[in-house]
Order: sequence, then structure tokens, then C-alpha cells
Amino acid sequence: MYQKLIAACAAIVWVSISGTAWAHHSFAAEFDGANPISVLGVVTEIKWTNPHTWFYLDVKDDNGNVEKWGFEGGTPTGLIRNGIKRDFLKVGDRVTMKGFRARDLSRMYGAVREIILADGRVVTVGPSDAIDHGIK
Repeated sequence: MYQKLIAACAAIVWVSISGTAWAHHSFAAEFDGANPISVLGVVTEIKWTNPHTWFYLDVKDDNGNVEKWGFEGGTPTGLIRNGIKRDFLKVGDRVTMKGFRARDLSRMYGAVREIILADGRVVTVGPSDAIDHGIK
């Protein structure tokens, strides 16, 4: 009986750990560090979910058409630990997202390093290794 309990606990731990590993990805696998972007738009949605925060914008292209963009940020707990509160950004805010374009060019999304607010404040919400890729 004791051996079955130990085996069951080990299985639960293994599934929990492996599920987290499958759900996460490396920066280089998903995003192109050689393709920095800066996108100006209006915030339409904010998701504070693990393993990453997501910020969604409506962005007007050169012809005035609206494109829907999504930007992956850091972890919610990491942002909170760095003093960034959930309400620093609101739906309707006009912001600039600076980061890197996704390798999949068929979709409009990227990894955000910095968000420049309408008042000029710069909020770092992405991984620090993005600095190594040219965002300063």
C-alpha cells in the first residue's frame, strides 16, 4: 500500500512538472531577436496569466486599417515583484510597445520588452535578456 502511495505521488509530481515544461518556450524559439519592432496602438485587452502576461492592441497600418496585435510580456509575479501593478495600464490607453517580432510572420504578435505610456514613462515588462538583442 505504501509503495502505491509513493508511486502515485511521484506520478502526480512528474505530470505537474512536465506539463509546465511543455507549456513554456524559449525566447529564440518563438521570437526573432534580429527583428526589433516598435508598435503604436490602443490597448484592447490585458491578460495577467501564467506563464506570461499578454497585452493586445489595435494598431492602424499605413492605409488606416486596424490590425490586431498581441504582445507577450514577463510573468505576472515577476512584474509585481518589480513594482509593476496590474492597473499600470488600462484598456483604451494609447501606448508604444517595443520588443521583437514573432518568427511566425503570418500573425501580428511579438515579445514586448518596454511599454512607453502616453505620458512618456517607460515600463519594462519583458525579459532582461531582450537587452542583449538590441532593445535599450
